Amino acid sequence: MALYIRNREVDALAARLQALTNAPTKTEAVRKALENEIERKKTKVPLRERLEKIIERADRLGPSDPDFDQKKFFDEMWGD
Repeated sequence: MALYIRNREVDALAARLQALTNAPTKTEAVRKALENEIERKKTKVPLRERLEKIIERADRLGPSDPDFDQKKFFDEMWGD
């Protein structure tokens, strides 16, 4: 079944994409954009999984020192 773009704004976006990508037609530009978006969605790691990995790494470092004075640390590091 064919895809018809009836919305002027969407048609203008397709034309801009065609020009930016040097696609021979708007159809080709839209096809490639859809393929790229599908691939991006398939390979994207969900935020929850990314955060779990970060939390695991932080946990391996051990507990933080509640008495650590970060301002003093940076002042000493920068020589102030």
